[in-house]
Amino acid sequence: MTGNDNAFDDRKKSQEAKYKMDEERQFKLRARRNKLLGLWAAAQMGLSDAEAAEFAKEAVMIGLEAPNDEQFILRLCKRAGEIDESRLVEELSRAEEQAEKQIAAEFPTALDTDHEQVGG
Repeated sequence: MTGNDNAFDDRKKSQEAKYKMDEERQFKLRARRNKLLGLWAAAQMGLSDAEAAEFAKEAVMIGLEAPNDEQFILRLCKRAGEIDESRLVEELSRAEEQAEKQIAAEFPTALDTDHEQVGG
């Protein structure tokens, strides 16, 4: 193997690691966003703290099963029948912003010199 081959392999491994980290970050962001939306919806429905925590877990599971945000909102809307779909869509954006800030605060610096800071 030549030096160029090693450099190519190193670059390939680096790109694979970055892809993996990006995918993991997106997964965490989406799960956190869905949990926050579930907690918000539970508060709108007047659920107790224990019920709200359970509803938030259910929202995360619905999000894992839904192929996209539209399906997630439709499924969550069925579960939270008294909340208008447009209100859920509006709150989804706020929950996503809040999730981004929370994740960035939990991982404020890059893991290593070859990584970027989360959220920036």
